Formats: sequence, structure tokens, C-alpha cells
Amino acid sequence: MLTHPTLDKLHQLRLPGMARAFTAQLAQPDIVTLSFEERLGLLVDEECTVRDETRLQTRLRTAALRQSACLEDIDFRHPRGLDKALLKKLASGTWLREHLNCLITGATGVGKSYIACALAHQACRDGYRVRYLRLPRLLGELEIARGDGRYRKLLGQLAHVDLLVLDDFGLAAFTDHNRRDLLEILEDRYERRSTLVTSQFPVEQWHELLGDATLADAILDRLVHNAYRVQLKGESMRKRQNRLTDNEGNSR
Repeated sequence: MLTHPTLDKLHQLRLPGMARAFTAQLAQPDIVTLSFEERLGLLVDEECTVRDETRLQTRLRTAALRQSACLEDIDFRHPRGLDKALLKKLASGTWLREHLNCLITGATGVGKSYIACALAHQACRDGYRVRYLRLPRLLGELEIARGDGRYRKLLGQLAHVDLLVLDDFGLAAFTDHNRRDLLEILEDRYERRSTLVTSQFPVEQWHELLGDATLADAILDRLVHNAYRVQLKGESMRKRQNRLTDNEGNSR
């Protein structure tokens, strides 16, 4: 049997999974005990696995998550008020299918960005298109885009992402342009896509942070009232980890 031409054709047809599985089968003497249908099924299964993994890696690259995080690695032992039942519900992806939002608040270092990235990573695994952005940087980019003609294109790109993660809400003061840009983003996404926002400030302070009462009402109406809330408490996990490391060093 001519194996090399077959492998070459599988690669030409862009079927790397089948090529890999075919090579593996040739190295297994007992593979002949399987029927043709069984061997073909193994080839197809491997190709599907490779394609799924390739698509996942593409979604993760596009998402550009700030941290490499996954839900399985979240630490529930640290006392920060993290509701395990709520996180499990968010992990199911129901909120994404229903186009709801998620708001994660808490002090610096308590793990907001990590949890946001973990939820975003799960969304990528579930086949959703995700984009992570720090809100202050995005608002600055929109200011530049307004001047060089990319403004509408950038808004269009943000509107079509299944899950938009906006990190560090309220970290910088909002200008009038910032408020209007944020309203445009949320209006395009309202009841069509999901948005996840993290902030050091409790949601009750967001109206004041936005600065303009009318625009703040419009922004929060599209963001808060259809959102799950994850409210974290306690000390910084980084400080706690540093203290544990120092104690271990002293004990030695």
C-alpha cells in the first residue's frame, strides 16, 4: 500500500488531523482488527478534534485576554465573598445565550480581572467570539479613531463581538466624548450581545463616576439592569501571597 502519497493528499486537502491519525494507525499492528468503518471513524474524530482546537486558539488570540485564566483554577479558599453557585451559573453560558451582562466589582488585587478572563476563556471554549479591552485604553483609541476615520469601523467591530470585556471601569475620569462613546457601544450591544465590566468601584458609585446625569442614566440603563453582579470583598490576593511568601522565607 502506498502510504506516503495518501499522507501527501491528506495534507494537500488540509486534513492534518486525519493525516496524524492515519500515521498513528500504521504504527499499530493490531489496527487490522478494526473494521473499515471504525478506522475511518477514528480518522474523522481526530480531524474534528484538531479543527476544534485550531478554532479555539484563533478565538483566544483574537480575544487577547490579559491573563491566562480558566474557571477550573479559581481559588475559592480565599475569603473574598465569591459566590460559587453564581460562578457555576455563569460558567454554564446561559447569560451569553440570553445576551445579559456581568459586572465584577471589588478592591484592587482581589481577582476581578482574573475571574473576567476565566469567564471569557470559557466563552471562547464554548464557541463565542470574545474581545478583552481595558476601558481607559479603548476610550483613548476611540478618540484617535474619531480623527483618522476609523471610528465607525471600530464601533462596528465592537458591536459584533459576542462577549466584550471592559476592564477597569472608572479608573480614569470620563470626558463628554468618553461618555457618548460608551453609550454608543452599549446601545449597539443592548439585548444583542453580552458585556462584562470590571471596576474597583461599587455599582452604586458608577452614576457619579460618569459625571453627566442624563448620559449616566442612559449608560447604566443598558448595562446594569440586565446584569449579573459579582461583588468581591477582602484583602488583595497579591498582598496575601506576598505575605505568605515572606513568612515561608522567614521560617526557613
